[in-house]
Amino acid sequence: MNKRILATFLILAAPMLFAADNQWILDQSTLTYHVSHSLHQVDGVSHAARGKGVCHAGQCDFLIAVPVKSFDSGDSNRDLHMLQVTRGAQFPIITVRTRLPESASASATILADLEIQFAGQTAQYKQVAFQLVTQGNQIRISGVIPATLSDFKMERPTLLTMPVKNEIPIRVEMTWHQ
Repeated sequence: MNKRILATFLILAAPMLFAADNQWILDQSTLTYHVSHSLHQVDGVSHAARGKGVCHAGQCDFLIAVPVKSFDSGDSNRDLHMLQVTRGAQFPIITVRTRLPESASASATILADLEIQFAGQTAQYKQVAFQLVTQGNQIRISGVIPATLSDFKMERPTLLTMPVKNEIPIRVEMTWHQ
């Protein structure tokens, strides 16, 4: 009798004991970097980011990765030069990590602390604002990461001996689902 009760308990309780944590998956992304020079402006766009978030005990850990070579500025020569400047052959993936409270998805705006690994360097960005829009089981986020070339110890490329500006803001637009 006790074995039957124990077996019934294990069968009923197993899904609760081994349930997966709440997970978020990145569905779509548009990441756009902007480079400014006194002679012209350049935007490079990637739609190749992949990401996952795992929530446990009220906290969600997110990891997003994007290949450096997936950014397209509309000029293949410029894109090859960008790969050289960013050491894309040696460090082919940009990763972003953040930890957010699970309750953050209920807000219209979140402030995220980001850790970005790029070109062999790690930079921290504190309290980056992102806007959230919930549509059914999806959340769309958008915001701008205030990155600079010096954050990643990169020399500023030059055009006609004039360097580009240090600021390379990265516009983020992503759609996640649970």
